[in-house]
Amino acid sequence: MKSLLKIGIAAGVAGSLMAGASAPAFAADKYTILIGYGFGGTYGKYARTMADHLRKYIPGGASIVVQSMPGAGGLKATNYASKVMPSNGNWILEPPDTLVISQLMRPKKVKYDARKFTWIGSVNRTNTIFVLRNATGVTKWEDLKTKQVISGGTGPGSTSFIIPQMLKHMLGAKIKVIGGYKGSKRTVLAMEQGEHDGTGFNWLAWGSIAPHWFAKKYGGTAEPDKEFARPILQIGTEPDPQLPDVPMITDYISGINTKIVSFISSHGIIGRGLAFPPGVSKDKIAAMRANYAKMAKDPKFIADAKKRRLRVIYSSGQQIQKVVNDAFKNADPAVVKAAAKMVFSK
Repeated sequence: MKSLLKIGIAAGVAGSLMAGASAPAFAADKYTILIGYGFGGTYGKYARTMADHLRKYIPGGASIVVQSMPGAGGLKATNYASKVMPSNGNWILEPPDTLVISQLMRPKKVKYDARKFTWIGSVNRTNTIFVLRNATGVTKWEDLKTKQVISGGTGPGSTSFIIPQMLKHMLGAKIKVIGGYKGSKRTVLAMEQGEHDGTGFNWLAWGSIAPHWFAKKYGGTAEPDKEFARPILQIGTEPDPQLPDVPMITDYISGINTKIVSFISSHGIIGRGLAFPPGVSKDKIAAMRANYAKMAKDPKFIADAKKRRLRVIYSSGQQIQKVVNDAFKNADPAVVKAAAKMVFSK
């Protein structure tokens, strides 16, 4: 059964496995964190950093491995976690930050209910920043009204797809969106190689993967006049503290578009957190939440994250659970419908 499950992960949700599988009998001290992207981006970096430190707080010691199942901007792994992942408390998902807005906008395309996952906690909150290579000649977003660029991404469940679509339809930006990259690091590498011109990721991804691209005023390491890329616009509830002079998209829109941006921006607090699949017992949830809180506040964890150019802004599982539940409770059907039409139209 162990080998069958590994095959299922590697192959990506085989039909027979999706139909239902009994939970394999793992030793109590072995845990797996599943991510929906490659290992090189911030999902992989956070997962591995958390795995290194979280195991120290599990009584009796534990081994925690990280497995990757890229596809559809993280939705493939999320679907897998909902339908197949064992609920014995030893399997954990690092969900994409867009899992709520993806479900609301495309309810027939997802195979999960975000409200049925149980959040353990998160250690990051961030805006999404649209970044372009300087070689495009674009220095401000208004240039995109006359200069066309190609934006690369990981799939329709990712901000790297959603954000360029928003800019195209809200601001009249000339952006062609292409997909298929397996994670933020591969997308950024493809940008460096000239396969596309830029995309929308959270600022932490840009800063941790390619700090040498950006000016020092943005927290980068590039010398003056040698920057490879620049942030053009940011999407969030308020400016990122490292990017005070990068304009917010809300500065240039009004009406229904303002409501759409507010809805899309709700993904920011979900950050890079961990969640249990449906069906995990309450005692295991309580124990892991307590373990996670200790890890998130541990100076050694914070220092290790900083070495990997990761930020630590802790949110409890209960806090995120409320954000997720409230998103469904308060979602305006008209706004959700307008957002979906905008994001998924050509």
